[in-house]
Amino acid sequence: MKLGATDKTDLVEVLPQHKFDRKSLEAYLNQHLPGFGAEREATLTIAQYRSGQSNPTFYLQKGFQAYVLRKKPPGSLLPKAHKIDREFKVQKALFSIGFPVPKPILYCSDTSVIGTEFYIMEHVQGRIFRDLTIPEVSPAERSALYVAMVETLARLHSLSVQSLPLKGYGIGAGYCKRQVSTWTKQYQATAHQDIPAMQQLSEWLMKNLPDDDNEESLVHGDFRPDNTVFHPKESRVIAVLDWELSTIGHPLSDLAHLLLFYFWPKTIPLINQGSYIQENSGIPSMEELISIYCRCRGINSILPNWNFFLALSYFKMAGIAQGVYSRYLLGNNSSEDSFLFANIVQPLAETGLQLSKRTFSTALPQIDTRGWLFVQSRKGQEVLIKVKHFMKQHILPAEKEVIEFYVQNENSVDKWEKPLVIDKLKEMAKAEGLWNLFLPALSGLSQLDYALIAEETGKCFFAANVFNCQAPDTGNMEVLHLYGSEEQKKQWLEPLLKGDITSCFCMTEPDVASSDATNIECSIQQDGDSYVINGKKWWSSGAGYPKCKIAIVLGRTQNTSVSRHKKHSMILVPMNTPGVELIRPLSVFGYTDNFHGGHFEIHFNQVRVPATNLILGEGRGFEISQGRLGPGRIHHCMRTIGLAERALQIMCERATQRVAFKKKLFAHVCYNPSLAYSRWT
Repeated sequence: MKLGATDKTDLVEVLPQHKFDRKSLEAYLNQHLPGFGAEREATLTIAQYRSGQSNPTFYLQKGFQAYVLRKKPPGSLLPKAHKIDREFKVQKALFSIGFPVPKPILYCSDTSVIGTEFYIMEHVQGRIFRDLTIPEVSPAERSALYVAMVETLARLHSLSVQSLPLKGYGIGAGYCKRQVSTWTKQYQATAHQDIPAMQQLSEWLMKNLPDDDNEESLVHGDFRPDNTVFHPKESRVIAVLDWELSTIGHPLSDLAHLLLFYFWPKTIPLINQGSYIQENSGIPSMEELISIYCRCRGINSILPNWNFFLALSYFKMAGIAQGVYSRYLLGNNSSEDSFLFANIVQPLAETGLQLSKRTFSTALPQIDTRGWLFVQSRKGQEVLIKVKHFMKQHILPAEKEVIEFYVQNENSVDKWEKPLVIDKLKEMAKAEGLWNLFLPALSGLSQLDYALIAEETGKCFFAANVFNCQAPDTGNMEVLHLYGSEEQKKQWLEPLLKGDITSCFCMTEPDVASSDATNIECSIQQDGDSYVINGKKWWSSGAGYPKCKIAIVLGRTQNTSVSRHKKHSMILVPMNTPGVELIRPLSVFGYTDNFHGGHFEIHFNQVRVPATNLILGEGRGFEISQGRLGPGRIHHCMRTIGLAERALQIMCERATQRVAFKKKLFAHVCYNPSLAYSRWT
């Protein structure tokens, strides 16, 4: 089970039962492995990794070149076990998209070379920790290493199975049922004694299969620290090893397998660290790791059937242990300590049976966060997960259709319209309660909660509109909510909150330095029971959109106050009021923003509106502006961060697809011999 593809201290002489013809292998590699024959004078040395319990694994050294060979065990094997060709296939697929695995180089199905099938992969130099408590590092690094593992696992499970070249790799639907059936048969085929707990656990698992047994992800099957290569100095994963048990199945089986050490029976001396985990600072709690995993995947951290997956993991471990001992009896074991596995099958089965009866709460316990910075509320976390899921399932798949609409209508009379799919997505978002999230009074979210949601929506240019959280409407709705009269709210805020209309904000002017807003000259003069507006505005976002029905205008009123910050007011101006003239949309670097209704120059020529349209009172314009800009700046900044993250993601994806000079872009790494690692990309 354990594969040490980088840790040379784990090397021993090739075990007698695994010896093969070195000269035959060398001749084959000279012919089929590019570059291997370049150092013909160098001697090929072979050592075996002693920690492996399944497919024997060997370290090959020839001159300055290092490789890892992985092969089937000799002798009689269980059906469907030790599928070397599957390991090679999945590693090749993952390496092609930049997922951290050793580069697979060569697969050989010719059993005449060394007696079994085998494959060759590049040697990755890094750190592998055999002790799950990782005592070699500080508590802070220990925590970071576990977080890195969980994030890597979440990344694996977030991959689109359909986009990987793994057609026919696994059935997927009904994975849990097949796992119970498979491991029951594997155990029964190798059992050396009667263990009632195994039979009881098998029966319980089959009767308590999860309702969502059709979920499909690429699963590793044995994901844990000693199958993970960490960077020599940094707390990050550079390679995931041992893909023998990988298939298409339920992702929570992997997560449970990684976290089963929290319940490891103390009677088993191999990794007896239950009390150490509780006492030692640094190792995150199970709930913390689950929360990180779920946040990375954008799913709810309340995991149904968690006891099932833990029990299934122990059932599998017991079955694997029985298989290891069986190979020991047959004399084709991969490790010298295989005989020890005879005594661990029963305690593993009994632990699984105990876990099957437990009720788990995978939610994080309530923590006193007073005095902490940037802590999202529980509701904020839940809404963020829902937004991430909605983005992934509905918004991002519609991106191409929306872009094509605007490309086709760039110069048409319909260029300010929105494609029908946007309205469809809005209705879906409303139905899921993902609407007006920016407004605390309606959403129940704090500005901090919404900031992280804004970051997520920034990853797609139209996502904020789908949730009715787009600028400038959010700011205008905040103004009306905080400062508007009941009449103003009824007439304008309510339809804005419903998404029936949109709005624009008219502040910046072409004739003055508007960065200092005290320079604003647009006049708002009272005339009886009306106000008359005269002036020019530009960069008024959204004004070209057909549903834009109302503008909030900042202008100078006749206020004799000596304070320059009390000479301006804000007033509501319906866009169909006589004298409101849309002059032109302004471009940025030659581009006009059709989706967001453009950024218009607007002239107000003797525009008359009722005096009741004034917001809050004369001279209150700057007061209102500060209330509007506070949250608005946070929203904009967080959306920009999300956009930058998406750009980086696209760049990374491009680097895994584009081939230049016979290599993927990400493979063009500047090699520095002084670094502690070698030959990894």
